[in-house]
Amino acid sequence: MLQHRLLMYLDQVARAGSIRKAAARLHISASAINRQILALEDELGTPLFQRLPRKMVLTAAGEVLIHHVRQTFKELEWAQVKIEELKGLRRGEVTVAMMSGLAANLIPRMAGEFRRANPRVKLILRQLTNGDDIMSAVESGEADLGLGFDFVLPPTLRLLSSAVGRLGAVVAPGHPLADKTSLRISDCIAYPIVIADKSTVIRPYLNDVFAKALVTAHPVIETNSIEVMRHAAMEDQGLTFLTPFDIEFDLRAGRLIYIPVRELGQQTQQLMLIGHDRGTSAIGSVLAETVKAMMTQTA
Repeated sequence: MLQHRLLMYLDQVARAGSIRKAAARLHISASAINRQILALEDELGTPLFQRLPRKMVLTAAGEVLIHHVRQTFKELEWAQVKIEELKGLRRGEVTVAMMSGLAANLIPRMAGEFRRANPRVKLILRQLTNGDDIMSAVESGEADLGLGFDFVLPPTLRLLSSAVGRLGAVVAPGHPLADKTSLRISDCIAYPIVIADKSTVIRPYLNDVFAKALVTAHPVIETNSIEVMRHAAMEDQGLTFLTPFDIEFDLRAGRLIYIPVRELGQQTQQLMLIGHDRGTSAIGSVLAETVKAMMTQTA
């Protein structure tokens, strides 16, 4: 508190150009202000003010210090606003734009945890088709946060957190390959494959692996829907390729099994949590922390 008062004294003297005028504004004796400024100058080993007959003017060192003082006040004011938002203002709404696979898996657990801690906040979850739509929603302010894979961010957006997910084979517990601890891509194509179509971020990774392994996939289903891929694996003994993020809920429930594929070991997707470069609301920041923790646990 003493440090804060000293900074305030310096700022007021610099603004008023006079210890006496600053003292009158602050309702404190001029001698008390002068004493503290002299002590600080002695500590720094340099004068902060030129003491002219009618005015006090900042020295070069004083200019440097007063810039820091005023920046500190601005940051403190910003922090106080955010703290007030968090204290009694844990209400309102926060919007997350996300890709489809996350809507059924990672998001429900995150939403439950966030809602238990913030029951007065309305959580709006928007499922969008692709990464460009998600980035546009955050950029325009329609969404506070965006969650998806492999964004190429414009300068107006910033990365809040990321986690790496490795593509692997996904099957139901009753599938012939379910007890395997690892697979080769040639093992996979011997079974009915459900594959992401060319509009998805997954497909280029798979095409690259198929080409390098000199194998040809003959999928029984091609789709841009993570939901279709999951359900085809669960209900139709299909084999699909997804990351743990896409099936997090099903993994915990024992409905699906994730098996690493050797050739896919280097094929990763980056799950990215993004926000606007200008920042987000305090409650949006709280939600972002919840999402970050969930991403770390699942990766």
